Amino acid sequence: MAAVAQNSFVKALAESSTLKSIPSHFTFATDSKGSQSDSLPIIDFSLLNSSDRHQRSQTLRHLDDACREWGFFILVNHGIPETLLKAIIEASVEFFELPEEEKRRYEAKSASDPIKSGSGSLINTADQRVHLWRDFVKSYVHPDFNCPRRPHSLREQLSEYSDQTRVVFRKLMHAIGENLGLEEGFVDEALKLDSCFQLYAANYYPPCPEPDQAIGIPAHTDHGLLTFLIHNGVAGLQIQHNGEWFDTISPQNAILVNNADHLEILSNGRYKSVRHRAVVNTEATRISVVMANGAAPDAVVAPAPQLVEQDGRPFYHPMKFIDYVETMLSNRLLGKSNLDCIKIQDE
Repeated sequence: MAAVAQNSFVKALAESSTLKSIPSHFTFATDSKGSQSDSLPIIDFSLLNSSDRHQRSQTLRHLDDACREWGFFILVNHGIPETLLKAIIEASVEFFELPEEEKRRYEAKSASDPIKSGSGSLINTADQRVHLWRDFVKSYVHPDFNCPRRPHSLREQLSEYSDQTRVVFRKLMHAIGENLGLEEGFVDEALKLDSCFQLYAANYYPPCPEPDQAIGIPAHTDHGLLTFLIHNGVAGLQIQHNGEWFDTISPQNAILVNNADHLEILSNGRYKSVRHRAVVNTEATRISVVMANGAAPDAVVAPAPQLVEQDGRPFYHPMKFIDYVETMLSNRLLGKSNLDCIKIQDE
């Protein structure tokens, strides 16, 4: 069993008939219980384009509240067909079902590799290196489109999903810019959204015999401006709010959206990047498909000057977007967040 654990994908390990407990290098003890909440913000995307000024104004206010108070919301009526949401999940599952030698074609050589596949990624804790209970595939899909060559269905579905999520992302960013009081066009120009960066990531979390002794992904924040997440109906995403962990529950045709690090930077701290984690279970495989949406790779992201003027000073150093992403993906900070490194300390 140890050989399987070290050399194979977590999927193969979980399917082993001899697996009764997790190998020691997966041990990551955590209290994985989260509270149920029926107060997670729900944003009706269609109302942001409403001709009813009161309706639109109310939706903008709800979006502002969600970004300030939770850093997370459930997006409904976003216009992306449910058939496409299901198709991108199904195509992602097909990738994980490929032979291991095919998946190993994309084992990461560096953080800048445009396509990466792997298993049980190593993370650094205070006193050990731990493997995560998940398999993954990631690819940069915009401004340059990259995709594994198999399964063949993934390229078509991912290209369409990237196109449609960019439209939703950009409209959300325009609404956020309006809420922050930024000049019309500032967000597009400063962040170079015509060439916005998108990263596709699919995660496969198989059943785990000791879910309280393993972790899918530990608590973290995301690079980028807004992260979109869809799933196969199996719960597992938890978000932190006021120091407490909450389970996320959403319709399968909805998109879970969270503030990411560059939105916190752009807003000079008004919209905090939200910590979240993925927990595992004993019964069902969880599939999540993430689209991380950010500024253009060569855009230098800094607090908006108008907000800096209001606050009297910037709270974050500027940094080129792609440098931030690759520093985070390479895990060179050994668990310390990029945000902590670029925050300007009080004098």
